[in-house]
Amino acid sequence: MAHREDQPRRESGRLTAQDWTDAALTAIGEGGLSAVAVEPLAKRLGTTKGSFYWHFPSRDALIEAALSHWEETNTGRVIAEVEPETDPEKRLRRLFKAVPAATTGDPIEVTLLTSVAHPQVASALRRVTERRIAFVTQIFTDLGFPADEAQRRGLLAYTTHLGQIQLIHAVPQALPSETADQRRYLDTMLHTLTRKD
Repeated sequence: MAHREDQPRRESGRLTAQDWTDAALTAIGEGGLSAVAVEPLAKRLGTTKGSFYWHFPSRDALIEAALSHWEETNTGRVIAEVEPETDPEKRLRRLFKAVPAATTGDPIEVTLLTSVAHPQVASALRRVTERRIAFVTQIFTDLGFPADEAQRRGLLAYTTHLGQIQLIHAVPQALPSETADQRRYLDTMLHTLTRKD
């Protein structure tokens, strides 16, 4: 899910905290965490540093807001989209269809993985990872797997997701591009993850 906006949203002619958050996410996607700097962001938004300090006490506060927004957009919304499906096998299929759609064209997750040494990024990635694995583990529990096996398969499904994200951004031609091939790939992956020996 891209966080880029050509024109900042304004309320009563003023930039909002969300405008700054969106600009920070765009900067992270383009240049990593080091690209989140007040003056360049102000220039991008066509404003002054004073606007930034009206909304945020510090760069760290902006980074925290940006990471929280990314968490909700790329994890919370995907889960909310998939969760209503009552059939766990269909829920898993919908999840693996929704995730590439949410991450294609959005380099933020891959970029954040390169900044994991930063405490705020490490904390956000830990929260996102735990939430995602817990969600997928619950699907495997709902499929009838015992708790320990559901946990292992949830972890395997999540590592598959991470591999897909890397390929989408680094070597997209390695993934199937035709709809029929994509369907067969997804079928094989789901069969492997859900097979009961």
